[in-house]
Amino acid sequence: MAGGAMKSSPPVHCVVVWLSVLCLLLCPSVLPQRIDRPNFLLFMVDDLGYGDVGCFGNDSIRTPNIDRIASEGAKLTHHLAAEAMCTPSRAAFLTGRYPIRSGMAANHGLRFLPTIASTGGLPANETTFATLLKQAGYATALIGKWHLGLHCASGGSLCHHPNNHGFDYFYGTPITNFRECAEDGESVYCMSNFYRRYKQVYWAYLVGAASLLLIKFLGKMHVRWMTLLSLLTFCTLVMVFPEVFVIMLRPWNCVLMENEKVAEQPYSLKDLTPNLVNKSLKFIDDNADMPFFLYHSFLKVHTALFTTKEFEGRSRHGRYGDNVEEMDWAVGRILDAIEKKGLSPNTFVYLTSDNGGHVEEIRDGQREGGHNGILRGGKGMAGWDGGIRMPTVLRWPKDVRPGTVVDEPTSQMDVFPTVLRLAQLKTPGDRVIDGRDLMPLLSESKNVTDHRFFVHYCGSVIHAARYRPPTGESVWKAHYTTPNWDPGTEGCYDAFLCDCRGDYVTHHDPPLLFDVTKDPSERSPITPESEPKFAEIISTIDKGVKDHMSSVEQVENQFSLRNILWRPWLQPCCGHLPFCSCANNA
Repeated sequence: MAGGAMKSSPPVHCVVVWLSVLCLLLCPSVLPQRIDRPNFLLFMVDDLGYGDVGCFGNDSIRTPNIDRIASEGAKLTHHLAAEAMCTPSRAAFLTGRYPIRSGMAANHGLRFLPTIASTGGLPANETTFATLLKQAGYATALIGKWHLGLHCASGGSLCHHPNNHGFDYFYGTPITNFRECAEDGESVYCMSNFYRRYKQVYWAYLVGAASLLLIKFLGKMHVRWMTLLSLLTFCTLVMVFPEVFVIMLRPWNCVLMENEKVAEQPYSLKDLTPNLVNKSLKFIDDNADMPFFLYHSFLKVHTALFTTKEFEGRSRHGRYGDNVEEMDWAVGRILDAIEKKGLSPNTFVYLTSDNGGHVEEIRDGQREGGHNGILRGGKGMAGWDGGIRMPTVLRWPKDVRPGTVVDEPTSQMDVFPTVLRLAQLKTPGDRVIDGRDLMPLLSESKNVTDHRFFVHYCGSVIHAARYRPPTGESVWKAHYTTPNWDPGTEGCYDAFLCDCRGDYVTHHDPPLLFDVTKDPSERSPITPESEPKFAEIISTIDKGVKDHMSSVEQVENQFSLRNILWRPWLQPCCGHLPFCSCANNA
């Protein structure tokens, strides 16, 4: 050809590819957008009272960091725990379901898991929001207190362990901070009704055993000595064990674990708070580039009370006030870490307590439990608001206006659907979820809660119920059963903790009725004479309770005697049982 060979034009498909690439480069809006999933930082305090926090009216205990969350976000003034005890309350918080649905509601006086080496706990078929977040690609961690069980019935199966309920990383105690965990701590078990009943049986047994030996000695019983002595030896070992358990509670129960391994036994309270804070700071640092869920669950301000030297004597309220202020300091350290990483705008922060302040917690004449402000009752009293109405603050810069106050009744179970919504995940449809999404109230697109009724359990018994009509401002609360307080007091000081049934309570028919919007202290009962709609209100609440009860399916009770019995082969131990001891080298 003249002029040289002709250049061939590029194939049509190549032109299309290059134009597509050029368009993608010049038009980034057509690129698939990365889902901007929020981080979640949830604080759970142990036994913090409604009146212990500055933004809830306390002007003598300093809580600037908790107050900062409220001023930068929202304060929930009517936020309710599902029970007035830690184990069932925490089960409801993580699952969004009343504890009765998961078997985490006791049929007897012991409403918490008393030992690590038992088989009760949050069932494997219960779904926590940690599990759903983990499945969605979140890094998840629990630092601090768990108290929802460890082992299943089969030896070595840690089916109730945090690692099996959605937490990639766990560092803390699988149970709780007992009084006994302090080196000079007296036993809380010895102060309970449960222990007193045991002592009655114990002394009755000793009298009976002595009587049998005497009858045999006198020749009035035709049983071989070996048979009788073997039987009495076995029974004596069974009867003496609770005393041995109390003595060994500190080395056996005061345990720190890192995932499935024992890290320290018994743990030292001296530097425990900064130790746990450092674990949370490391988790944030390690996962700052991906969505994460951090659940920092304080062992404070439950007894045994403990602080670093820096906080000793700082408060005007003795050791309890010192503990609250150190807890607030820990909150501040973790918030500062979020801020320094530039994560605050995309982190949902929430802080609450598992139950109310323990009004009967007194030692050496000094009150070591929380203050519930104007609210009546406290820890263990599931009907009175002092036991279940929690000081709660949260922050979500994207949708919550700073300084928001939500006075509508809400529940800790609401955190479950709220977290899932913010993470753009679906709420499970295969079970009843009792929580409701908080965002309409928080964003002020609604001014009335989606809850019509709240049912207040004491163990497996309904003590009270709350009704929020769709209009008006009243929130009606009916008490079906109330604890019998010691004369002249508003607590069960002689028993250390109020019980749920039997001679320890009074039943009310008709129920005691209060309008807790106008009377949050529950001191002025409504009567048929003072409220023309008294019968109608009670009838409405009764129907709400019956509808709730009809939705509850029978499941295995995790607090049955079989499930709470100590099993030596399940006891975590670094060393040789019963001599368990190891220092923390972390």
